[in-house]
Amino acid sequence: MESLREKPSFRSAFKHRRCLIPADGFYEWERRNGKQAFHIHRDDLQPFAFAGLWEQWQHEAETLYSCTIITTAANALMQSIHERMPVIISPEHYHDWLNKAANADDVYGLFDKPSYTHMVATPVGDWVNNPRHDDERCIAPI
Repeated sequence: MESLREKPSFRSAFKHRRCLIPADGFYEWERRNGKQAFHIHRDDLQPFAFAGLWEQWQHEAETLYSCTIITTAANALMQSIHERMPVIISPEHYHDWLNKAANADDVYGLFDKPSYTHMVATPVGDWVNNPRHDDERCIAPI
């Protein structure tokens, strides 16, 4: 988040190609005495949206698309787990985030909104550490 307006790789996408990336949770690993995985999700298990940017490039005859999730310094919930966290846009600000005509300072101000108020961090088991595992055991609390 801190370099969106300065870095050439993000500057244009921040102005013209903002997106919302839907999710119902994400994982982060705390590194104290080994690694402990946490499933970060809303307390009501409802979906939410990350602040994202997208880009497209031409490579020969093919159009390539990519996206990135914007991160920021960790808040009180996340600090003990990791020093960074993804930016979540609250539903009441989806239109503001996606509005291409919005002033960049106003859009940047959305990062200060309290979007983690309904988020919880639940410790989960090592099952999540294998990318081949894609089932309920990944989010089972320990």
